[in-house]
Order: sequence, then structure tokens, then C-alpha cells
Amino acid sequence: MLGDVSISVAINSVSAIKLNEKPPQGELTFDVGAKLEEKERKTGQVTVVFILTVGTKPNVVKFGVEGQATLNGKDAEIEKLLEVDQETKIPKVLHGVYQHVFMTLFLLSTIMGTPYPPPDLFYSSKQTPPNVEMATVTPTEENMAASQETTEKQTETKQ
Repeated sequence: MLGDVSISVAINSVSAIKLNEKPPQGELTFDVGAKLEEKERKTGQVTVVFILTVGTKPNVVKFGVEGQATLNGKDAEIEKLLEVDQETKIPKVLHGVYQHVFMTLFLLSTIMGTPYPPPDLFYSSKQTPPNVEMATVTPTEENMAASQETTEKQTETKQ
């Protein structure tokens, strides 16, 4: 949960590639790539699909995780999470997604015998600034009709 918004993360695909059997001595940095795309929007709920890649420099391992995150809460609070944080240049929702994904990356690293990324990766000095790509869905007539129908059902339920 981030603020008053709950985040439900479903992981659809995980990959790990060991690039070097004998990791070099010294400090590693982690490179992060992320793509977030809004899939669906309803009143009080937004679903985004994500692709997250984490690699090391020097090349030791590369992880990939794909899935979707569903945000539930007040529309204004959800919008705040979808905004890019001015200090970190990362969408705030990505922090919540990474909190869920970290455990998967930790387990994969342990199994493969490779270094794992830090749990505070987006705040860590041991990573290069992430390359984040965001996209939103342009409302179609079908999406707008579905959103209107959901709003009408919620209004009927409240009465």
C-alpha cells in the first residue's frame, strides 16, 4: 500500500540470465529499465502492465520481470502515484511495484548464485538512473462506455 492506494501485483513472466560464471571482484552497479503502460481505467481503479529489467555492470546477471499492477483507491490518489517523482525522475507507482518484485529477484539470485539488487534500488547510489518509459491508453468509445457503466452501477449500489 502506498498512501491510501492499495497495489496488487501479478507477475506473469520472470527470467534470469547468468552472464558470467566467475563474477568480477569489486563493486557492482545495477542498471534498471522499466516500461509502464496503462491497460485499463475505471473509477477508483487503474491497471498498468509493466516490464522491469535489472542488469549489472560489469555484466554478471540480467533479470526480467513482466506483469501487471492494479491500483485501487481514490482517483486523485491514484493519479499522484502515476506521476513522475521530480526528485528521482521515477513514477511513484514503480516503487510499489518493485517492492513486490524484489522478493522474486532475491530468490532467483540466491538460486543462481549471483548478486541480488538492493531492496531500495530506486534510492540506491549503486545503480544508474533508470530508463523508464511510460505510456497511457487513449480512451476509446468502448473504454469510455465501460467506465460510464461502472460509474452508473456504483451509483445505483450506493442508493
